[in-house]
Amino acid sequence: MRDMVSSSSDSGTGQNLREESRAAVVEDGGSGFHVVLVEPEIPPNTGNAARLCLATGSTLHLVKPLGFSIDDKAVKRAGLDYWKETKVMLWESFAELEAAHPQGRFWFLTTKTERPYYEASLTPGDFLVFGRETKGLPEPLLANHSSRLLTIPMSRKTRSLNLATAVAIVLFKGVRQYRTTPRL
Repeated sequence: MRDMVSSSSDSGTGQNLREESRAAVVEDGGSGFHVVLVEPEIPPNTGNAARLCLATGSTLHLVKPLGFSIDDKAVKRAGLDYWKETKVMLWESFAELEAAHPQGRFWFLTTKTERPYYEASLTPGDFLVFGRETKGLPEPLLANHSSRLLTIPMSRKTRSLNLATAVAIVLFKGVRQYRTTPRL
């Protein structure tokens, strides 16, 4: 996706995968939330998350390694054409993302906690962090942020939800909580 890569983020790290991006901040009518997918594996899930970010004026952060190519052909095939309108940032590692946003509030979604997402007071500007489809977030990441773990309660008959579904549930909880309506 060489021709879509433009300037780096404000801090000089991360790649902005759009040539011109509308700021996804509350003042511009966006939600101001950040959706982080750590090592996503399935292109359609990432495409659906991009669509959710576009719909809410949120920023999508992708942390490598990705389980798919982001060249133009692969993006088109996976339905990720929403990247043309969505602010998407690509990071080499979660540590790089976290270092670029030292004041950021990060919430980590996992099945390995009892604290439901609806008990958290989400604020525009928060980072909602989701793990890869097959394994979730890495154990060391969860251990280092144990006070920021959230889960989506569900029946014991299922192990987990689809990644894009989980993003939608938590992201729209934050949007609803602050009644931020994107003016796109």
